[in-house]
Amino acid sequence: MRISRWTLLWLVIVGLLGSIEAAIVFGVVNPYDVVTFFFIMVSALIVIAVLAIIGATFLGIYISHRILSTRDFTPFEQEMLRMAEEVKGLTEKVEAISKAVTGPSEPPGRR
Repeated sequence: MRISRWTLLWLVIVGLLGSIEAAIVFGVVNPYDVVTFFFIMVSALIVIAVLAIIGATFLGIYISHRILSTRDFTPFEQEMLRMAEEVKGLTEKVEAISKAVTGPSEPPGRR
């Protein structure tokens, strides 16, 4: 079984936070020291900020999907369908012009 990079990153983050917690519980790290408290707070704020951004992104994707899925097609999909119809029409026009210019195709030896 192969572990992806994202899973490994999450395991490292959780392991780091768990080791900090264990160090505080066993008295290795004094959380009431000013410098240690500052570094713990800064690291906790960074982790919380990253998780908040990721959560807000997924929540926004979910909400926008739920809002737009009640309709037939999203505005982007409607525009793509219109563009496909335009390309189809232009292709037919080019083929008609091509047939008008070249005439009926006959093999060169049978004239």
